[in-house]
Amino acid sequence: MITDSYGRTISYLRLAVTDRCNLRCTYCMPEEGLDWLPRNELMTYEEMLRICSLFVKMGVQKIRITGGEPFVRKDLLSFLKNISRITGLQELTLTTNGILTAPLVPELKKTGIKTVNLSLDTLDNGRFIQITHRNGLNKVLATMDKLLEFGIKVKINTVVMENKNIADIIPLVQLTKEFPVSVRFIEEMPFNGSSHEVSLSWDYLRILKHVREYFPSIVKATDPPHATAYHYTIPGHKGNIGIIAAYTRSFCGSCNRIRITPTGILRTCLYDAGKLNLKDALREGKTNEELQDLITNAIRKKTQNGWQAQNMLVAQHRQHESMATIGG
Repeated sequence: MITDSYGRTISYLRLAVTDRCNLRCTYCMPEEGLDWLPRNELMTYEEMLRICSLFVKMGVQKIRITGGEPFVRKDLLSFLKNISRITGLQELTLTTNGILTAPLVPELKKTGIKTVNLSLDTLDNGRFIQITHRNGLNKVLATMDKLLEFGIKVKINTVVMENKNIADIIPLVQLTKEFPVSVRFIEEMPFNGSSHEVSLSWDYLRILKHVREYFPSIVKATDPPHATAYHYTIPGHKGNIGIIAAYTRSFCGSCNRIRITPTGILRTCLYDAGKLNLKDALREGKTNEELQDLITNAIRKKTQNGWQAQNMLVAQHRQHESMATIGG
């Protein structure tokens, strides 16, 4: 097992397979988009498979595939099948915006995917276009329907943004009455690749207060170990809701996760600048034992919380990257 200097055991790896995306969400990247990474700067599937196998050997139990949008990378399904065969891996999940996903759901089911996080910030087509700069809401909803049809658990990720989608909070909660989905409202974070600063008027407590005004019977549920969301249920609803304090960062004390960016940078915190370039280490010919030592040393430097990581970033005179570059 991998343990950091604060005694937290690392069992969850988030792997970004690409920085590219077919949407242009305002909270994830600048409106003009990004300069996409050249292919040779990305880790190959073979490199990622080796890294994932090593992390599982070191105690990682859950791997989430992210992007960018994972399905814009060619042959992702074959990669998912290879990852699912790693001995000792207990859970393989992915996060997608749903634009390309619906036709692939039967294969995801065969691969053993039991849960999919679906990015969906609004149920209104006009607001969807305003937020994503693309037209695709119907495709996302079709993906949700298909996932549920095949018995794959759906978690809807909604970034709450003042003056953009506040009107969608209650309709999304109402979605849980008819469908067995988990709708998770996420505080906005400063990860759109610009100097954009978050003015967090809609934090966890305000979101909860707003929901409670419409659903006074809402009840606090038990949060699983290492959960980033505060979970709630509403009597008579098939699904549930969660609120993720992503900016106020109240869950850092039990953090069990690490991230690997598309270029192979190991990030022990979403808010840090990266601790280790695994892609370079692989291409230098490091053995698994050498890689394991590098990883162990990097994780020992994991900060106590996201505020400490951010302060170190500021001290280095660096700004936050795009979420697509980091890995969602």
